[in-house]
Amino acid sequence: MQTFGLKKIVVTGGSGFLGKCVLERLRAHGATEIFVPRSCEYNLCHREQVERLYSDRRPDILIHLAATVGGIGANRNNPGRFFYENMAMGLHVIDEARRYGQLEKLVIVGSTCSYPKRTPTPFHEEELWNGYPEETNAPYGIAKKALSVMAQGYREQYGLPSIYLIPANLYGPGDNFDPESSHVIPALIRKFVHAKQTASASVEVWGTGSASREFLYAEDAAEGIVLATLGYEGQGPVNLGTGNEIRIKELVDLIQELVGYEGEIVWNTAQPDGQPRRRLDVQKALQEFGFRAQTDLRTGLAKTIEWYQETLSREVARSQGSIGSANLSEIRVAGSASNRN
Repeated sequence: MQTFGLKKIVVTGGSGFLGKCVLERLRAHGATEIFVPRSCEYNLCHREQVERLYSDRRPDILIHLAATVGGIGANRNNPGRFFYENMAMGLHVIDEARRYGQLEKLVIVGSTCSYPKRTPTPFHEEELWNGYPEETNAPYGIAKKALSVMAQGYREQYGLPSIYLIPANLYGPGDNFDPESSHVIPALIRKFVHAKQTASASVEVWGTGSASREFLYAEDAAEGIVLATLGYEGQGPVNLGTGNEIRIKELVDLIQELVGYEGEIVWNTAQPDGQPRRRLDVQKALQEFGFRAQTDLRTGLAKTIEWYQETLSREVARSQGSIGSANLSEIRVAGSASNRN
C-alpha cells in the first residue's frame, strides 16, 4: 500500500463532515503531519491569510475541501454568498499555491452540482461544460467548476501539480442535520426520526419524488480522495461515486422503513425537485487509481440513522440534565456541512 510518509499535508475543511473522514483515511495511509486550518486563524476568503497559511505550514500536499454549502433551500436563499465564498476560497488557494511553488500535489474537490441540468446519465466528465447547471444551485456549481478551469490553466501555464475530483452527493454519520441547511438524506432522516418520536401523523417531503440522486458514503468518498492524492497525476476532472441512482420517492420509502415510521407521507409539490437525475460514470476513477465504492445505500443509511439516533439521545440527556426537561422536536444535531442537495 502506498503511504504518505513524512509529507506535510494541509486539509482545508478538515474539521467538517467529509474532512474528518479524509483525516482518518490519510492516517490509515501513513500520514503523520496533517494540519487543519480553522477559519478564525486562516480565513480562506482573504488572500493574505491564504498566503500566510502556505508560509506558516510549508505543505507538500494541500487538499481543498472547504466550501460554503447547503441543500436546495440554502442554495436558493444564498446564491450570491455561495458563489462568492466558494470562488474566493478556491481562487486564493490555487493562486497562492502557484506563488508558493513547492506543492507536490494540490487536490481540488468539486461538486456534481456543476454538471448541466440535462446531462445524459451516467454523467461523463466530458459533459461538464455542455450546458447550464440546475438553476437552484447554479451559482455554487459554476463557482466550483470554474476552479477546475483555473487549476487546469495553472497546470498548463505554471506546472502546478493539481487534480480535480467530483464526488456524488455525500451522506453518513456526522452529517449536518440542521433543518435550515441540511441536504436530502439527513433532512429526511431527521424528519422521520422526530415524527416517530413525537407520534406525528404525517411527514412533509419537498417536491414530487421523481428526481433521482446518486449517494456516496462519506468514508468511501474519503478513500477515493486519498487514493487519488497518492496515485493520480492525470488531467481533467474525475468522478467519485457508486454508479447507482435512486429516485427520491424510493429513498423516502427506504428511510421510512429503516426508521420504522408508520405515518403518512405528504408531498409538497410546490417546492422544487432540483436537477432531474444524477448518476455518475465512475470508470475513470476505477481505471486511474483503483477506486470503487464499498458501502451499499441501505447499509450506509442504517449506520447514519443509528448515529443520528444515538447523538440525539445524548443531546436530549444533556438538555434534561441542565434544564430538567427537553422537547425532542426542538433538539438539533448539527455537524459541519456535507456535499450538495
